[in-house]
Amino acid sequence: MIELTEQPIDFNAVTESVRTNSAGAVVLFMGTVREFTGDVQTSSLRYDAYPEMAVSAMQKLETQARERWPLMEVSLVHRTGHLELGDIAVAVAVSAGHRREAFEAGQWLIDTLKEDVPIWKKEHYASGETEWIHPQTSEESSPS
Repeated sequence: MIELTEQPIDFNAVTESVRTNSAGAVVLFMGTVREFTGDVQTSSLRYDAYPEMAVSAMQKLETQARERWPLMEVSLVHRTGHLELGDIAVAVAVSAGHRREAFEAGQWLIDTLKEDVPIWKKEHYASGETEWIHPQTSEESSPS
């Protein structure tokens, strides 16, 4: 399942999309909208994307992950539009024969998705200010 959606992400559906009796490991990562990044309070986020480019880039990541690890199933779902605190912005799920490759592939997929997929995030701060966040901003200074 490769999807860009404006609808809330159903993490159960994402998880079920990768479950198979052949897999001994299923890993799900959910990136959620958090309230604080350091000392700065976030009120909401907005994600924008060029859908055709973003989905194509996500499909390429799936192909690369399957070349690197013996994965059974892969699911990448990213939300666009306005998100409130606690909303799921992205879900990555993989299944594999064993936990090591599932964890490694899942981490690689979310890290690479954040760097390579053309999805842009605008932070709306409690102060009323807004800021576009570059996708390669460090984890410590950037929400989900």
